[in-house]
Amino acid sequence: MTIEKTTTIGDQGTKPKEQFVHSVFESIAGKYDLMNDILSFRRHKAWRKFTMRKMGMKRGDSAVDLCCGTCDWSIALAEASRTGCVMGLDFSAGMLEVGRRKVEARNLQDRISLVQGNAMELPFGDNSFDYATIGFGLRNVPDPVRVLNEMKRVVKPGGMVVCLELSKPMKQPFKGIYYFYFQRVLPLLGKLFAKRYEQYKWLPESLALFPDRKQLEVIFRDTGLQKVESYPLTGGIAALHIGLKENCNA
Repeated sequence: MTIEKTTTIGDQGTKPKEQFVHSVFESIAGKYDLMNDILSFRRHKAWRKFTMRKMGMKRGDSAVDLCCGTCDWSIALAEASRTGCVMGLDFSAGMLEVGRRKVEARNLQDRISLVQGNAMELPFGDNSFDYATIGFGLRNVPDPVRVLNEMKRVVKPGGMVVCLELSKPMKQPFKGIYYFYFQRVLPLLGKLFAKRYEQYKWLPESLALFPDRKQLEVIFRDTGLQKVESYPLTGGIAALHIGLKENCNA
């Protein structure tokens, strides 16, 4: 994948993937949380809680949350760390504005900093954070490998790279039922609740091009991450991947 990759979706025409994805999230920012609840049957909250248990954050740990969107995970990270700093990064100003209001409502602005930026070119130094997370964003970037390498770069030796993402169920009959829902029903729900059809039609198409759970495991290892683990969630419709940056002192 390269940044020049084009995406053709309905009346959106053909444009670079990065530009198209940006336009999608700018257009749905106000309805993003509602649609997440509807489309995942609120399971995304349980997936994130499971992920936080596996991460085992300690008091004072720092984190960078890429593609942070409306900041639900950034907030969870800050609450788990209690005193550590959390940096949330997203390329959509609209999504960040929704997230900023959530952060302020919880009085966490002293511990969560938000920045508009590119996940493929992180504006942070090497070895800066204990954790680097990305939730439901890796399949949307033009070059997932580049993003994982950036995540590995900015975590400290022994630090953890964490990806929570939609995935591909492998077993029938659940596989067939899920793909019917994802490809046929989901765009109609997007049109009904968010007044956006083409944007939600694009979501199943983005997943079709994305690696499955085992393939993403291999990519994690190929980037040099150690002790890579993956967990299928809710019949495989989502997956958690975790890898550690090599600690030379261990």
